[in-house]
Amino acid sequence: MLNRFLRATLVALALTTTAHAQDSGFDSPTIVILGDSQIPFGSGPVFLDFFENIKSHCPPTDQQRKNLEVLADMKVAVIGVRSTSLHSWTATMGKAKGAICDVDPKWKVNAGTYGFINTTGNKYKQIGQGDAYQFCKMDKSAFQVMFRPDYYDPKLILLSFLGNSAKRWANDYDKALEDVAKMNAQLPAGVPCIFMTTAPSYSKKITDLRIKAQANVERAFAETGSQCSFVKGATPETVAANQGNRKYFRVNKSGKVKDPYHPNTKAAKNFFMIAMDDICTAVYDQIENAMPELAQNP
Repeated sequence: MLNRFLRATLVALALTTTAHAQDSGFDSPTIVILGDSQIPFGSGPVFLDFFENIKSHCPPTDQQRKNLEVLADMKVAVIGVRSTSLHSWTATMGKAKGAICDVDPKWKVNAGTYGFINTTGNKYKQIGQGDAYQFCKMDKSAFQVMFRPDYYDPKLILLSFLGNSAKRWANDYDKALEDVAKMNAQLPAGVPCIFMTTAPSYSKKITDLRIKAQANVERAFAETGSQCSFVKGATPETVAANQGNRKYFRVNKSGKVKDPYHPNTKAAKNFFMIAMDDICTAVYDQIENAMPELAQNP
């Protein structure tokens, strides 16, 4: 009886917070970028700058400039949730979903957010708290709750994950296939989408595992016919830039790297410079594919 009462209470709370998000007049971002802890640890501001100023980073042709009008207002939202992976966003229950919705016991907040949805100047937020972060509802995944026409209705989605799924994808291709298939089913149909794996780590051992995982998830994107373009974050050039490079990672007082997993902001800027052509190509390909009427009427 008590469990039934608690469940009913939680459902009522979820409905109340969702209704509040809708009643508050929440205005959807035009571009939504979702990722893991690499975003709050370094890449968040770089993602924001890149997409807010995409015309200068990716100089368009006349036709591409016309296609870009779909993103004209450039309201960019960047959200990075620590200890999450792609399947965290499609899970409807359990530990994977909890990575998004549970309050971190140590830091008390689980996400770093930037741009259009963050007007407070404090980059640290808790998913589930605040009008812009109502992604947690019983028996629904974060994607299912988030991507409603009356809530998040973006014109471009970019997903950036790898590290927390490295073992899962490297050791079991079927898991990679399952995760991509669930993502395909839950993303809003027809919306331009890019999936980019995260930047390489300081450690060769960590990066080697991630490259194996990256190969499996890239294969899964191709096999499922995903609507998303796939961009490799780990390439010979980005690995050469990050691997063993102490200036791109946090160090302790003795100068030893204390966090080999998260490149800093300086590293993120260099990563985007190296990967810029691939990212720009993916953006324009996606927008053109989603807007055939513009391609036919320049």
